[in-house]
Amino acid sequence: MDRKTKLRERALAVCIVLGAAQGTNAEALQNSGASQQVEQAQTTALTPDENRQSAAGNVVELQQMIHGPDLSELRTTYNGSYGTSLLFYGKEMTYYVTLFQQKNFWRVIRTQDATRADLIYKDFVRQTVQLSDVEIRHTQLEAQKAFTQRMIALSQEHASRLQADLDVARQQQSIVDSQQRQKRAEAMALARQKAAAQDQLRAAQGQVRELQRQLESGLPPH
Repeated sequence: MDRKTKLRERALAVCIVLGAAQGTNAEALQNSGASQQVEQAQTTALTPDENRQSAAGNVVELQQMIHGPDLSELRTTYNGSYGTSLLFYGKEMTYYVTLFQQKNFWRVIRTQDATRADLIYKDFVRQTVQLSDVEIRHTQLEAQKAFTQRMIALSQEHASRLQADLDVARQQQSIVDSQQRQKRAEAMALARQKAAAQDQLRAAQGQVRELQRQLESGLPPH
């Protein structure tokens, strides 16, 4: 696939998304804070004539030209969903510097000065860095929130397992304590029985000795 074919396909993708409703990032761009940032971005490093170019229809002009084979993409830089491109129309030796979000152009500067085009491109790159700061921070915070929630879920799961283990241990300890009490009671009863049996044994042994003594003396007891 040659460069012109790639450019046409890219141009088609750009035109499809032009004017389409954007997601939450585009909505954020429309609020007052983002609007102030964009206004600053539009005025930074541009001459009065360049600032007036937006009203002259550069965006529409570029949209029409981008379908053709004569527009070359020299550079493109992305920061988050924001980006800037440096395009070159060789037939008229004209440069187009664009500032966009998600392929949606909102600023196009036209110049035949290559040095000026490069300076504007570099300034637009700087602006995309500034504009994307909140978006990148939002992405990072969302990831941190999701990570924290996963850690909470894992901790809760671990705590549940530990609680279940503790419940089993307590239940088993209760069973063991009950068994120990029962064994102690049985041991005490056996000790009493043993003492009584020993008393009976001693009495029986005494009786045997007495009977043996009498038998040996030949005198039965009266």
